[in-house]
Amino acid sequence: MTASVDSTLVALADPTRRQVVDLLRREPRRASDLADAVGASRPAMSRHLRVLRKTGLVETVRGDDRDDGDARERVYQLRHEPFQTLREWLEEVEAFWTVELQSFKDHVERDRSKK
Repeated sequence: MTASVDSTLVALADPTRRQVVDLLRREPRRASDLADAVGASRPAMSRHLRVLRKTGLVETVRGDDRDDGDARERVYQLRHEPFQTLREWLEEVEAFWTVELQSFKDHVERDRSKK
């Protein structure tokens, strides 16, 4: 799980890629539509999408799978699995800090009651 979380975090470290993820949360889109929406050149968007594809955050479907256009153009959509893995890791971190903070609170309260 660590390697997949690492690659997900590296991919999401870039603000443009986070914008792409936000756009794809709403609906699948073509690369050109994504480039226009974030103000990126087509080659730059291609590089961002390559990173997102390699890390498994997005996948492509053919345009005709959506019944709205040219079958030769790929449409990008989010994949659920890597985000679920990231969520599970974050929940583990949160659980750790919940226990630690509760222990600290208990310690402070015991110390306060001694005085």
